[in-house]
Amino acid sequence: MKKFVVILAAGKGTRMKSKLYKVLHQVCGKAMVEHVVEAAQAIDPDQIVTVVGNGAEEVKKTLKGKSDFVLQKKQLGTGDAVLTAEKLLASKSGATLVITGDTPLFTSKTFQKLFDYHQKKGNAATVLTAQAPDPYGYGRIIRDEQDNVLRIVEQKDASPEELTIKEINTGVFCFDNEQLFAALKQVGNHNAQGEYYLTDVLEILRNKGQRIGAYKTRDFSESIGVNDRIALAQANKIMQKRINAKHMRNGVTFVDPDTAYIDADVKIASDTQIEGNVVIKGQTEIGSNCLITAGSRIIDAKLGNHVTVTSSTIEQSEMEDHSDVGPNSHLRPQSLIRAGAHIGNFVEVKSAEIGNNSKVGHLTYVGDATLGKEVNVGCGTIFANYDGVQKDHINVGDRSFIGSGATLVAPVNVADHAFVAADSTITKDVARHELAIARGRQVNKPDYWQKLPLANDPQWK
Repeated sequence: MKKFVVILAAGKGTRMKSKLYKVLHQVCGKAMVEHVVEAAQAIDPDQIVTVVGNGAEEVKKTLKGKSDFVLQKKQLGTGDAVLTAEKLLASKSGATLVITGDTPLFTSKTFQKLFDYHQKKGNAATVLTAQAPDPYGYGRIIRDEQDNVLRIVEQKDASPEELTIKEINTGVFCFDNEQLFAALKQVGNHNAQGEYYLTDVLEILRNKGQRIGAYKTRDFSESIGVNDRIALAQANKIMQKRINAKHMRNGVTFVDPDTAYIDADVKIASDTQIEGNVVIKGQTEIGSNCLITAGSRIIDAKLGNHVTVTSSTIEQSEMEDHSDVGPNSHLRPQSLIRAGAHIGNFVEVKSAEIGNNSKVGHLTYVGDATLGKEVNVGCGTIFANYDGVQKDHINVGDRSFIGSGATLVAPVNVADHAFVAADSTITKDVARHELAIARGRQVNKPDYWQKLPLANDPQWK
């Protein structure tokens, strides 16, 4: 049987109180609708169609290459939304899964079980249901005495008796595709919202003698729909717990998983330890036997094996095996820390390569530079790479020594095995084995204190 997926992503989401369209709000580093599409992709459907409306171009950009698209010009309800996919799907034979784009917690496993149940039972329609601790706001599942599904009634249309029902509609359905589109044309909008409800298709099909079923998922948390910031925070928390659990099962140690915030696409190898209050985002990859200590923030970075990050920030940079950084340092984009290199405390590196086993100990800025291997950079050194108009490069050769408080003014080259004296300002190239000294000579003024107004004060004598 062919499988199709329709994702409803046309709503603006006014309750989010945001300029960003609802389905584009992120859960663990990925737009909600991306989570939905990727879960759908995992069951290998023949076609995915996303219904767009508000923010259509932004949604299309986010899902480019992952879905076909149809436009719902006016938001007239879920039934109308699915009907916009008629030209792409109505003539095709198979089963269609309908999902809302604001339910990022559904797993591909749940979708596959729904498909399998639908096919096994030979249903015309199967609704995915869940038992809700607090069903307020959800459509209720109405069954007959034989436990057959009769219809779904929305919160605003439910009677007091129906409101006591805790089995709810998760917003996910599986339909016989051809029967779905035939029934959608019969759906009316005679309800409290004045909208065309997809749920009315169930009663239409039942009245035609078709079989309607329900598959109840065990995990209610998957069905959480995100309509406001409170639900968004809840979804992030649930997703984060899943992500951290996956990494722990793969051999990663979390000192406090409740305060480690790891995006969905992050990769971490076994025997790495993550302390509390750590944020790891984007496409970051971390090797094995690494230590990421509390307060670190790592974004779109690549870390090798045996790397230590101590309470530091790393952005779009790479650290090779056995290197370390921190505490309180910042690797800005396009920084490359070679194997065994040491970046100490309060150091900023930007668009620079620090060679194998080189050391930049503390209180230093290295920008637009290439340092060779086994270079030592003293405390308080500045690589002055910007003249107010353009940025230039600085090269420091292997095993060179840069004294504390030095300023290297780009463009300049310091050759292998060269020396820069402390407190020097270097504007000319330094050759191999040379010592560069660029500072005024020290002059001591005897009895200078006598020029002070308090020179005769006993405490100065």
